[in-house]
Amino acid sequence: MFRSEYADVQPVDLPIHEAVLGRAAEFADTPALVDGTDGTALTYEQVDRFHRRIAAALAEAGVRKGDVLALHSPNTVFFPIAFYAATRAGASVTTVHPLATAEEFAKQLADCAARWIVTVSPLLDIARRAAEIAGGVAEIFVCDHAANHRSLIDMLACAAPEPSVAIDPAEDVAALPYSSGTTGIPKGVMLTHRQIATNLAQLEPAITTGPGERILAVLPFFHIYGLTALMNAPLRKGATVVVLPRFELETFLAALQNHRITGLYVAPPIVLALAKHPLVAQYDLSALKYLISAAAPLDAALAAACSQRLGLPPVGQAYGMTELSPGTHVVPLDAMHDAPAGTVGKLIAGTEMRIVSLDDPDKDLPAGESGEILIRGPQVMKGYLGRPDATAAMIDADGWLHTGDVGHVDEDGWLFVVDRVKELIKYKGFQVAPAELEALLLTHPGIADAAVIGDLDADGNEIPHAHVVRQPTAAGLGEGEVMMYVAERVAPYKRIRKVTFIDTVPRAASGKILRRRLREHP
Repeated sequence: MFRSEYADVQPVDLPIHEAVLGRAAEFADTPALVDGTDGTALTYEQVDRFHRRIAAALAEAGVRKGDVLALHSPNTVFFPIAFYAATRAGASVTTVHPLATAEEFAKQLADCAARWIVTVSPLLDIARRAAEIAGGVAEIFVCDHAANHRSLIDMLACAAPEPSVAIDPAEDVAALPYSSGTTGIPKGVMLTHRQIATNLAQLEPAITTGPGERILAVLPFFHIYGLTALMNAPLRKGATVVVLPRFELETFLAALQNHRITGLYVAPPIVLALAKHPLVAQYDLSALKYLISAAAPLDAALAAACSQRLGLPPVGQAYGMTELSPGTHVVPLDAMHDAPAGTVGKLIAGTEMRIVSLDDPDKDLPAGESGEILIRGPQVMKGYLGRPDATAAMIDADGWLHTGDVGHVDEDGWLFVVDRVKELIKYKGFQVAPAELEALLLTHPGIADAAVIGDLDADGNEIPHAHVVRQPTAAGLGEGEVMMYVAERVAPYKRIRKVTFIDTVPRAASGKILRRRLREHP
């Protein structure tokens, strides 16, 4: 068993809005959130006051403890305010990908029985259709303005009393993001107030921030990585978060330059752009002190090229998953020059790890040998919503979460993730479940059978690669038609990027797809 070098942390038994905004009065006039496109800025005092007023308005509208509110929005300065307002009113927040189709959104709404939606006017039609399909939604609010919908901006004038809700941080669910785990369709991950807040405290000794630091939030808040690293962690410590709605290279570089960004948390595709795109040379990025990449594997040579070009310490990596609130490993800021190339870091405070044999899960492996990574700690999720069997398959009786990732630890405690036993595809940091795409492909009348695996494109990104068996009557079915069929029905990041036609899908006697055989297919 491997243990963290850091001292254990005590569980943080606070509601997440108190854990993050509890020092707002101390930071008062410090800018908390800045719109990276138009410069709109909100101070800590405003964020604290605004979320309390909107919590009052939500409670007046009927939001009660135990309700689920779906937050369906790109990054805006109002996203954190909506999140903390909902939790203060007693709701659990399920975050929704802003590019989700109405059908995908409706599945999530129905699965978690969400009664409320907060969205933005450009996404309102999708939210309405999703609510109609799912049923059970009492009201749709908007962060900006839209006819016939209450706006969070107007709700700031609410004069109702602030709700006083008894929250049990150890049991009550604060966030309900959806994850595919190691396989299967997306499932609601129940993360309690204590789990999320404690994970922030666990990360703090390795990744410190505070007033004067400026963090660029270009990764989405709806993703647990963005929710933790770009929203909760910096706002807890008095840093300034500059918010961008999406990644567009010129806007991103301008924000880095104009807002004098000091800390950057990204996924590998952004590291690639910083390392290789000619536009980077036209901007002054000299305020940047460090860069951390997570959410997907980062090539060591690419990381080195990026840090060399920007004149930064080596790019640090971090590791975790939604089911772990999400962090378990990170390269500490004060050890970036010492970390070996390719490592995802060391165990954060209060976290234990085992590396077990792939052939014998009861056999623990020593440093230097690769096996499945198991994690235990206060950040392990409460479970999957309404899926006790899936929870039991993920977390064993001794509390060890089986990540489905394969890795090894060196003699100094640095973790290297080398492969996955799980089937999940990570396209630019977003989870793509093969089973979901396979089920969709089988609805095409010309497809008899299908299997989807992760494959690498020319830039080293993992992409969904479909292996398709044509119906005897569909000999003319081509790659373009298959890709278009899927593209019309899923969010852009889930699209099939490559199609191979085969005679039969290899399966075990149990019916399980033998994906390793497909990876060996020429």
